[in-house]
Amino acid sequence: MASKPGFLTDWPWKPLGSFKWVILTPWIAHSTYSFITKDQNERDIGYFLIFPYMMLRMLHDQAWITLSRHRTSKGKSRILDKGIEFEQVDRESNWDDQILLNGLLFYIGYMLVPEGSHLPIWKTDGVIITTLLHAGPVEFLYYWLHRALHHHFLYSRYHSHHHSSIVTEPITSVIHPFAEHIAYFVLFAIPLYTTVITRTASIASFAGYLAYIDFMNNMGHCNFEFIPTTLFSFFPFLKFLIYTPSFHSLHHTQFRTNYSLFMPIYDYVYGTMDKSSDKTYEMSLKREEGSVDVVHLTHLTTPESIYYLRLGFSSLASTPQSSKWYLYLLWPLTLWTSLMTWFYGKTFVLERNNFKMLNLQSWVIPSQYFFKWQREALNKLIEEAILEAELRGVKVLTLGLLNQGDKLNKLGEIYIKSYPQLKIKIVDGSSLVVAIVLNNIPKETTQVLLSGKLTKISYAIVSALCERGTKVRYIITLIFAIILLL
Repeated sequence: MASKPGFLTDWPWKPLGSFKWVILTPWIAHSTYSFITKDQNERDIGYFLIFPYMMLRMLHDQAWITLSRHRTSKGKSRILDKGIEFEQVDRESNWDDQILLNGLLFYIGYMLVPEGSHLPIWKTDGVIITTLLHAGPVEFLYYWLHRALHHHFLYSRYHSHHHSSIVTEPITSVIHPFAEHIAYFVLFAIPLYTTVITRTASIASFAGYLAYIDFMNNMGHCNFEFIPTTLFSFFPFLKFLIYTPSFHSLHHTQFRTNYSLFMPIYDYVYGTMDKSSDKTYEMSLKREEGSVDVVHLTHLTTPESIYYLRLGFSSLASTPQSSKWYLYLLWPLTLWTSLMTWFYGKTFVLERNNFKMLNLQSWVIPSQYFFKWQREALNKLIEEAILEAELRGVKVLTLGLLNQGDKLNKLGEIYIKSYPQLKIKIVDGSSLVVAIVLNNIPKETTQVLLSGKLTKISYAIVSALCERGTKVRYIITLIFAIILLL
């Protein structure tokens, strides 16, 4: 939220929550019905494809989210070496609002502009006009609109909402107040409307232009650099026509430089290019993954839990796992991913965090733990992860709950016996459990009664209590059950 929210800050469908896409239902139903019932010559494929293309845009954005989070977790070519706060994740959870707005306006435009119906698949002149109008009027007007949004009056009421995210993600690009999105749509509509009224529009020019905007927006906010220096060495003029992720990242850290949309030429012309742009670009490309001190080797819990990972759906990853009806529709994909991980599963980096001087990473074993015959394969994956961590100089590796167990690997003991020369410390988390239990037992307690099955953790708790001077009594499970029945 902006520091002083202005008029039209909130989206009009905010009260609908997760049911906001219902507002497109009449047009989706009408376009589908018209496409099915009309003769082939009368069908309007452009009208029918509006909603499927919106879904394709969401898939495109989701792919960028997954790629960005994976690359920044590894650390290689990372631009800003900082984590993302939970508040930012929540603030950016409604990133699909912009796509919903586009779909709504396209449906309304189809009804109000007759020239926009029955568009051909391709028209070369329309593609050229769209390209020229974007490079000229759109980029120029956006540059000055962007500078205006950095004026105190507009910045405090609108644009500060976007700049609340210093460390950006691909979806940060579309996190703006509703009023800003209206202004941006008017700008981007210049090429689209011009080609429509000049009868040069086509499905390809519309879809291609939207794909270009989405790609460049996501790329500019992905927080990792990947455009090779050779591209600008062979084609020096491209540095004026294509911005880089590091170029726009400087805008989020410096605020008063690098205002351009996608083409830095206007920053060069008006003297607002950040002087450290080239240096930041080169340093980001050279950044290595860096050292890791602690690795937590975690795992999936259910087949659909993969969607709740940080690399999955951001709206799910920011909330505790629970049953969602729409995940049942993804079961074909879920089943396919489960089969792929069974046969080709490999540990991957999930998350990276810094705690004071420590660098921490979470790695994931992408397998299921349902069957006994999987134990050998699981142990192999865990063993490979431990050896990789050893080679990378990791000091401590902690095993997730399902990655340890007496029947699976004797709580990690088999790895220590197989590789006695390991320098890395393998931790199963039992010490933390013991500490939590002891912390909840009042210090003035003189006796403690234990019941149930004795485990490694139980023995550790008993040992610690005895060292504290507390008497421990143990009641056999069978006798305890008989007492309860009496």
